[in-house]
Amino acid sequence: MTPRRVDEGDFRARPSRRGSRPRTKQRPEHADAERGLVTGVDRGRYTLLMGEDSADDGGPRRVIAMKARELGRGRIVVGDRVDVVGDTSGDEGSLARIVRIAERSTVLRRTADDTDPFERVVVANADQLAIVTALADPEPRTRMIDRCVVAAYDAGMDAMLVLTKADLAPADELRALYEPLGVRVVVTHRSAEEIVGIDALHAQLAGRVTVLVGHSGVGKSTLVNALVPTADRATGVVNDVTGRGRHTSTSAVALRMPAGHGAGSGWVIDTPGVRSFGLAHVTADTLLAAFTDLAEVAAECPRGCTHLADSPDCALDEWVEAADDGEERAGRAARADSFRRLLVARTDTVSP
Repeated sequence: MTPRRVDEGDFRARPSRRGSRPRTKQRPEHADAERGLVTGVDRGRYTLLMGEDSADDGGPRRVIAMKARELGRGRIVVGDRVDVVGDTSGDEGSLARIVRIAERSTVLRRTADDTDPFERVVVANADQLAIVTALADPEPRTRMIDRCVVAAYDAGMDAMLVLTKADLAPADELRALYEPLGVRVVVTHRSAEEIVGIDALHAQLAGRVTVLVGHSGVGKSTLVNALVPTADRATGVVNDVTGRGRHTSTSAVALRMPAGHGAGSGWVIDTPGVRSFGLAHVTADTLLAAFTDLAEVAAECPRGCTHLADSPDCALDEWVEAADDGEERAGRAARADSFRRLLVARTDTVSP
């Protein structure tokens, strides 16, 4: 008698005695979870501000939490609103557990470079991106500014440019480059006794959640310390040989900006100094969507139009030429040229 051949259909796995309980897809609802704001992340531990709007339990409290296993590999970042269970007292040695991440209103992303398909979430739920740039020492890098503006518009955030060290160089050229893009510009410099322009900056940040980004050495931490007197962020100097600053902030942190300088309170998120801002995740269409006036014009472009200056039959060129007078034509041309500059910056490699 020919023995029967055995295949994989004959395999019968015997459950082991250890860990043989069937797993369920049902997860606890955590109806008693409390809502908190992530203000800092450090090696798997999250600093939260809780009870921000409650006065019956002693007001806001600082809580340390870990991420629940059920959240998987989902990344929790500064600015996230999260639901927390466990010990939320904030007492020394206590540890709570994050079980849910609330829906994000905005997400600021970057990639390692322009070929990296993996996005890295920088912060969540911010209203605007403040790009801090020195007018000199170190010299401004417009391509880096362009990329940050692209990232802000891709995230659905407003963009503003904070120019420091205005006592060393004029701000007119950068104003002319970025104001046509709808980027608000604030100019500051440090005097012997104060930071000139800090009142105007505070007014732009009041009532909003603002992310501050910039190269090391541009004075970002100095501004944060002026806006949030209790921040005590470390400040550094620029290397005379390389023209670069030393990293003084090592991780993002959210800080409540108190009312002052003639304006209300707000939140600022300080981030480590950046040397590159990859935009592999940004497409031309998502960038165009941030410019509603140009998006309406570009809808008449032929299929496959890149909207760049050398693109044949681009509707943006026709829109510029159709202006009623020279002044309007110049304004439209500046708007179109600025947008096209951002399109180029989206794929233009920036060296550290």
